[in-house]
Formats: sequence, C-alpha cells, structure tokens
Amino acid sequence: MQLRYQYRVYPTPGQRSSAARVFGCRRVVWNDALAQIKPVKAANKLLGNPKERIAQGPYQRVPKNADLAKTAVTAAKKTEQRAFLSDAPVGVLQQTLRDLDAAWKAHEDSKSGLRRGPKVQPPRFKSRKDNRQSARFTKSDRWSITEDGRLRLPKIGDVRVKWTRDLPSAPTSVTLIKDRSGRYFVSFVVDTDPAADILPPTDGEQGIDLGLTRFAVLSDGTHIASPKYLRRAEKKLKKRQRELSRKKKGSNNRDRARTRVARAHASVADARRNFHHQWSHKLTSENQAVFTETLNVRGLARTRLAKSIHDAGWSQFVTMLEYKAQRRARSFAKVDRAFPSSQICSACGFRDGPKPLDVRAWTCPNCDTRHDRDWNAGRNVLYEGRRTLAA
Repeated sequence: MQLRYQYRVYPTPGQRSSAARVFGCRRVVWNDALAQIKPVKAANKLLGNPKERIAQGPYQRVPKNADLAKTAVTAAKKTEQRAFLSDAPVGVLQQTLRDLDAAWKAHEDSKSGLRRGPKVQPPRFKSRKDNRQSARFTKSDRWSITEDGRLRLPKIGDVRVKWTRDLPSAPTSVTLIKDRSGRYFVSFVVDTDPAADILPPTDGEQGIDLGLTRFAVLSDGTHIASPKYLRRAEKKLKKRQRELSRKKKGSNNRDRARTRVARAHASVADARRNFHHQWSHKLTSENQAVFTETLNVRGLARTRLAKSIHDAGWSQFVTMLEYKAQRRARSFAKVDRAFPSSQICSACGFRDGPKPLDVRAWTCPNCDTRHDRDWNAGRNVLYEGRRTLAA
C-alpha cells in the first residue's frame, strides 16, 4: 500500500529563490506543452462529422510525452528564451509532462463516463500568480536524506525538515509544496506493509449521525461537540480581509496582506483537519465496524447553512473514516441518504413520518419511547449499516 507522509520544511532565503526558479521552470514546461496539445485537440474535435473530415483532412496526431520532452525540454534548453530551464532538475520537468498527460486522461475519462464523480475540466495554463506551487522529484533526480536529517534536493540544496514521525520505508518520490500562506512542505510517497496497520478484532460498533449543533452523535449515546473553528475565527478573518481590501492592487503591501489572510485560513483548516484525524483515529481504533450516512454536502452547501456546512467538514471526516477503517481491517459502510433515520423508532421500528428540524425530541406513538432525535438516528444508522454489510 502506498501512503503519503507530509512534513514541514524551512528553506533559507536562498533556497526559496532556488525553489521559485524550479516552480517557474515547471510552469513554463507545462504551458509550452499545453500550447502544443490544445490546438491539435481542438482541430480534431471539429472532424466529428464524416463530411467535414473528408473536406478538412485526417485527424492530427496528438503529441506524446516523448515528443513533448524533445521540443518543450531538450530543444527548448538550447534556445535563448528557454535557457533558464537548466535551473530545474530534468526529472521534475519530465514529471510535469506526465502530470499533464494524467490531467488530460482524467478529463477524457470524465467525459466518457469511465471516471466517476463530477466532471473534470481540461487542463488550464498556469500563472505565475498562482498561490500554490509544487514540484515532484523522482529517483532520477537523485535527491536524498542526509545524515543530519536534512533533505538534499537538486538545484535547491539541503533543506531543514521538521521530522514529526519516522518514515516506515524508503520513499519512492518527494514533492516540494509551497501553500497559499507561504509555508513549505515536503510530501513523501512510501510503500507500507498492509499487515502492519491491522489492529486486533474488537466487539464495538458505532452508527454516526452527523450534524451542526453537535458534530456527531454516536449510537452508544455519546456525542462529539462541534468545534466550529471557522465561526470562532471570524473576527480575526474579517479584520485581515478588511486590511487586504484597503491595499493598492499590485503593491507589495497587498501581497503581504493576502499572505496574512491565507495564513489565518490555513490555521482554521489545520485545526479542523487535526480534529478530524483525532476522532477518525479513535473511532476506527475502538470499533470493529463504523457506519455513517451518505451526505449530499454539495447540495447542502447551496443553502443558507453553507458556511456552517463547510465549517463542519463532513466529507473530509467521512473520507478519513473510510481509509483508516480499510487500513485497520475494520468494517465501514455508508447508509443511503434516502434512508429515513430520523423517522423510524429505534426501539420498535415504527415509522412516524417526517419532522421539522426544530423537533429535537419526540415520543413514539407505537411504544411510547422518548427519543432524542440525533441519538435515535445514530441507532438506526447502526442497524441499517449492519443490514447493508450482511447483504
């Protein structure tokens, strides 16, 4: 199993300048290769009608990675306009072409239905104003980890890394990332033994009902309080946004203000991600089976509760639950969103019908059991999840 291990790095000012040149070379190669591919694909698209095909000629051959490597990298380096491409490792530039090919494939598969999920747009030209930059170093670049714990990247130097945990095996590649707030990270791809993550079996099971007032209500009667990181940081975010709006466009002061806004948002996102990691780890470690609802987050995000929906981050939490359950040999299932978890009595199975959201507790007319709405929904998710697994 391949996993990613991410660490914070602290490059020196000179190393940041070198990294900026590597990012720029990668962007130029991407744009040059895309400029060769797009006209060919656009011309071929017009030849869909057989009559037009006879009139305009046969389809043009779309340049492959080998052709693009010769024109956009090897030959370009020998020209005066693209001589600066020598400031980046060859492996990074070759990986850029592979990334572009993967982006086109994702777009084509999305159009043909081979790729599930929302439609993937075609690759776009990259701008030097893009706030997030990255460059992937492969084995051909001969990067390494020095004896004193620094990461040696070609054309950049020995970068100081904050090692928060040990790597389980030798990495196959490393990606240098600069995020919107100006922080630098490295992401290692490592091969791990799936058997090493499997935990001993346990008897626990949990059904989870996600919400806004309480982040999650569990089927055992406990709940997880909603931290509301975005709501708590709104005052600071508004102040930073006001400062940004007063700066002159194109000035250095505006760029610094934009970075302060990005750092404030990054702090919120980091806290939310850490919260999700902690609880997904706890739930998958202590329970043999975990069940949750299939959520229409995209639809709910179009309502007036959009800010609260995004603040909760349900999709990220459910994704973490799913992959951690898989790694630890736990059972995980999603209950269909059409399942009426809030309408069924978890004690006798009687369906009482829909209820408005302001009804937080109700009494079953069939067995006179008093229910907390969310706890009852969590119990029903647990029962339906068991049935789904058994089927």
